[in-house]
Formats: sequence, structure tokens, C-alpha cells
Amino acid sequence: MANPSQEIKYKQIFINNQFVNAVSGKTFPTVNPSTGKKLADIAEGDKADIDLAVKAAKKAFERTSAWRQMDASARGLLIWKLSELMERDADTLANLESLDNGKPFPKALYDVQGTFETLRYWAALAASDGPHFSYTRREPVGVVGQIIPWNYPLAMLVWKWGPALAAGCTIVMKPAEQTPLTALYMAALSKEAGFPNGVMNIVPGYGPTAGAAISTHPEIGKVAFSGSAEIGRIIMAAAATSNLKVSLDVFSKRPLVICEDANVEEAAKIAYKAVFEDQSQCCIAATRTFVHESIYDKFVAKAAELAKARKVGNPFTAGTVHGPQIDETQFKKILDYIEKGEKEGAKLVTGGKPVGTEGYFIEPTIFANVTDEMTIAKEEIFGPVQSIIKFRTLEEAIERANNTSFGLAAGIITNDLTKAITFNQAVEAGSVWVNMYEGIENVPVFDFYKKIRIAQELGMNALEGYLETKAVENMTISNY
Repeated sequence: MANPSQEIKYKQIFINNQFVNAVSGKTFPTVNPSTGKKLADIAEGDKADIDLAVKAAKKAFERTSAWRQMDASARGLLIWKLSELMERDADTLANLESLDNGKPFPKALYDVQGTFETLRYWAALAASDGPHFSYTRREPVGVVGQIIPWNYPLAMLVWKWGPALAAGCTIVMKPAEQTPLTALYMAALSKEAGFPNGVMNIVPGYGPTAGAAISTHPEIGKVAFSGSAEIGRIIMAAAATSNLKVSLDVFSKRPLVICEDANVEEAAKIAYKAVFEDQSQCCIAATRTFVHESIYDKFVAKAAELAKARKVGNPFTAGTVHGPQIDETQFKKILDYIEKGEKEGAKLVTGGKPVGTEGYFIEPTIFANVTDEMTIAKEEIFGPVQSIIKFRTLEEAIERANNTSFGLAAGIITNDLTKAITFNQAVEAGSVWVNMYEGIENVPVFDFYKKIRIAQELGMNALEGYLETKAVENMTISNY
């Protein structure tokens, strides 16, 4: 049940199964994006706190520790227990997510369900029991540092925790400074579930301090990051100085191609959801909508109709489907992009203005007559701006769709099987959808193409990223 007055219970750093103040004693505010007002003061971790968290995680990873001696099936049961606690406290987690992130409460509740179901998937993937002999052993990496973004705080946490725990690693995580609340609540649930001391450690803080300490720490074996390409490059360079393994999930400009044979009304609905879901603060949002010239004007009119009808408002108000942007910085950045779109000649069809006088709300915005060289077509906005681009042939659309540095996701809407297959084979993207968008399951690999493609989320390949391979050769066993 929605509760906009949710009490903020957990505000401290979580190390070695205990909530503690930051070594420095400093705090930072977490802000409700619907009001722009402070929700709570959170303990601000930095290098000293990361050092303590790594020390706890390293001890929990010692060969004789309870965690290392635990059978994989028992690890799986702990992960399952955590998922049951999440299901029990789903309303509380959804409330915290809506307060901290701004997403409408029903969507937050939907996300919570998806996260505890994801944990159950990972619970079933814990490796085989006991010290069985094998010529090839798969062993956990060790202490892993994980840095997650603010757009899906709970989902990104589970995507990182799941494979790391299934593999048998211990964790030091820095949640985004904008959205620390659900990570701290999950820390409390992990203790209640029975995870041994030091297995899970949560250190809220800022990127240049806590994040930098994780990405350069000599006793961390792997760093996993989700967020912007700019920060991803910084983390990759920093991790290289300590020879850390790195997995990066970075954002990009995603294309959705709508062919001339598509049903315009249905295509517009798919594109509408693909771009505006979660205030367009989604790493796979289809912000570049390529539409065939023969249906272009009709599509633009339908897209505008849907955008104008989208209810923007408080996440806890019934009927709201579109909440605020995450913070003032992002709010201003999006408005700047909208201004650039107009100045560079794109046609503002609808939206483009702030909503209300409190919080960080922006109208769902649609630009027509967008060309490839415009800023809004090239740069990641991470806000409710749909750029509708005209094309003539599928080959042309594919070439233009691939004209981006990173290939995370793409989609096509067509009733022609040949076109669908041609697009799927030619588009440079880790996930491709046909006649739908944003369908993510646990089993398929959520992969990344092009410049940074050293991250895989979900599926067995994600588990591989938290395991080392040891070959046992020329071994002679006597007295057997």
C-alpha cells in the first residue's frame, strides 16, 4: 500500500552486518525528487569506510570462513530466503523506491516483484555442493566492488548481488548517492536472512571518493559498474592501475525502427512505452524513433496524442504514470537539451516545459523533423524526449541506427519476417526486440556491443564474470 510518509529507518553505512556511522562522521542528504526536499541525512562513506568494508569482505572470504565452507545449495537457500523477505516487505521497498527515485508507486511495486523473482533465479544457479574433485575448478573471484546507478536502484542491486552471491563472492557496494534508501533496507534484510558477517557491505557516498576507492582498491578482485559511459571510462582506467577485473554496463542512444507495413496506432503505443517508461530514465529507452517516410506524419500525430495524455504527477497519486526526474542537475540538463533541439531546427510537437513549481517534473516531449547530426539525436538525454527521425529504406535505417558508439538495445516493428530477420542480423546491439520493446527475462544474456562490451547481465554469462577457472593437471593419486 502506498505510504508517502514512509519512515526512513536505515541511514548508516552497512559493514560486517552492522549499521555504523561514517569514519569521518559526515552525512549527505537524499532528496525527494517530487518535492525537491530532503528525505533524510545518509552517512557519507569515503576511502576509510571502503577500506573497512573490504577488510570485512576479505575476512568473510577466507578459506575457513562460514561463507567459503558453506555448500552452494545452502548459499542458494540464503538467496531464496532474501527473496522471501523482499516479497514480505514489497510495499515498504516500493515506497522507499518511489520516495527516493520518483517512479510512480505501482511501477515501483512491479519492479520489486521482478527483483525478488530474479533473486530466485540466481538461487537456483548456485554451483554444485562440496569439495568434489575436478580437473577444472570454477572458483569465486573473491571480494567484488559494485557501483550501481539511480534509475533502477533495487533492480540494479539484485542484478549485481545475484550472480556474485551465487558464485560465492563477498560484496562491497556503493549505491548512487541520489538513491541509497532501498540498498540500505536490503542490507538489513540480508542480515535477517542469515548471511554471515562481512558477506554484504553497503557504503553510500560520492563517486570521486567512495567510488574511486572501490575502483582502485588493491584487495578487490573485480569491479562491476552500471551507469554513464563517461564514468565507465574513468572506472576502467582507474581499475587498470590495480589490475582489477571490470564489467561495465553503460548507457547509449537506442534505436527503434518502424517500417511502412506497421500498424501505426500499435507502433506508436510501443514506441511511447519504449521511450517514456520510468520518465525515460532507462538505459534501454528507445530515444531515437526511426519511422518510414510513408507513415511519418500519421505516426507523429499519434505519438503526440499519447504524450499529451500521459499523466505527470506525484508518484503516490492514483493514476500517475510519469513521475519527476531524479534531481535538479538532471532536470536542468534535460531542459537544456530541449532548448538545443529547438535551436538546431527540430520541430517541438508537444511538451518541452517544466510541470508545476515544486520538484523536477518535465512534460513528455516529442520532436519531429530530427536529423542525425542534431545534438538530441546523438547525445544521451536520459529524460522524456522522443526524437522522431524519417527514413526511406531499411538498409538506410540500419546504417543510421548503428551510428552510435555503444550498442545496448534496439527494436523493429514490422509484419515482414524478412525485414525482421535482416534487421536482427545487421543491427549492432546486445538485445533486439521485434514488435515489442523492453522485454527482459532472467535467462537471456543482457549484453553490450561495440566500444565497451565487457559487461553481461543476467543469464549464465553474468555468473561467469564472478568466477575464476583453475585447471588441475598431471595429478597422480595413490592409495585409492
